[in-house]
Amino acid sequence: MHLRLLRYFTTLAREGHFARAADACGITQPTLSAGIAALEEQFGRRLVARDRRYIGLTPEGQAMLPWAQQIVAVFDGMAHAMEAMAGPIRGEFRLGVIPAALPAVGHVARALLDLHPELSLSVRSMTSREIERGLGGFELDAGLTYLDHEPPADMLTAALYAEHYIFLARADGGFAGRTNIGWAEAARADLCLLHQGMQNRRILDARIAERGLALHPRATADSYVTLLAMVQAGGFATIMPDSYLALLPGLDWARVLPFDDATPASRIGLIVPNRSPIGPLAGAALAIARKVKLPPGFDV
Repeated sequence: MHLRLLRYFTTLAREGHFARAADACGITQPTLSAGIAALEEQFGRRLVARDRRYIGLTPEGQAMLPWAQQIVAVFDGMAHAMEAMAGPIRGEFRLGVIPAALPAVGHVARALLDLHPELSLSVRSMTSREIERGLGGFELDAGLTYLDHEPPADMLTAALYAEHYIFLARADGGFAGRTNIGWAEAARADLCLLHQGMQNRRILDARIAERGLALHPRATADSYVTLLAMVQAGGFATIMPDSYLALLPGLDWARVLPFDDATPASRIGLIVPNRSPIGPLAGAALAIARKVKLPPGFDV
């Protein structure tokens, strides 16, 4: 059995599309299809359901997938370990980041690439649950996510900073002269928020419920860029992490208000799977996260 066939198989399972999988593998679609067929012939089982297009994995394919992912990951880990002995770490570092942590990712990325200049970095904006699945399935090398709420199981962690909530509205939205805001008043505003599939929103809902309140947003989204655009257009306000303030200097259209009854801070940090031996990429990320200095605006 050739390792490349397992790569074809795991990539197809990840991409869910023959053409995208072939492109990710750097081969043609007929080559990918022939490789999957050869793998199926070796095992004597149909692994992929298809009818001119990818439908999904068969039960046999689903049973095989975690083993195939582990075999590919072990081989890659061996290769990285040997490369690290001979010189600088090379390859692609795959980092999953929750939207709330995106303001910090540039500082972590810069520190990582400065120390390991032969690495390239692929950053993916993902939910916390997607990050956990990606790490478990060997599709990510590390993640930036919440450490204390719905903590991912069996992970090594390095705390980076703690976030607090702020209220953001248009400067002409009726909050002129205000220096803070209460939770009850914020809950009554025409809010746009992250949807409940995002962990930040689930934490926010829990904090609100502790105060006997509930949030009923007029609109939801999966990114803060979208929320900011909706607030800027008028008619909406939002609640978001204070870490985004570092990316929003000089916005004359915005009014930012802290809450007069601040909720407990939520720690955000880097996570990697607790595996032995730990791979060079995961080890490098942990070492960076444990010593990187974030600029003012990121509470520790």
